[in-house]
Amino acid sequence: MAPVHFHSEHPNFQFDRQDEISDWIRLTCREEKVKIEQLDFIFCTDNDLLEINIKHLNHSYLTDVITFPYSEGEIIAGDIFISIDRVKDNAKDLNAEWFDEFCRVMVHGVLHLCGYADKNAEQQAEMRSKEDYYLSLRSF
Repeated sequence: MAPVHFHSEHPNFQFDRQDEISDWIRLTCREEKVKIEQLDFIFCTDNDLLEINIKHLNHSYLTDVITFPYSEGEIIAGDIFISIDRVKDNAKDLNAEWFDEFCRVMVHGVLHLCGYADKNAEQQAEMRSKEDYYLSLRSF
């Protein structure tokens, strides 16, 4: 089975749906015709992700997800850092269920590893469409 790992560095977040999420992420990757070599999700705070954003991307603003790819093409490997604080705030702002927004951000990071970008309106629309599709495939 493809290695999908979850690490919580957030002091108030425990992740207990690892098997369901792992299966869904693997399904997403099969649909995208990529294989997972290694995939690590790291759940952290706004401050942690801001520090990463400044240090590695030279961006001085909050974000919900940062993806670091370690491979290209049909085999994906990478780290996906997710700010639990930002996901909670975004869910509230969007009037969305927290877990749905959490899953959206997770699959968003995976889609970046699959080669999708979101730098312009057309790319953002494609990314949102893909997110919606994979969210609809969840069985949990």
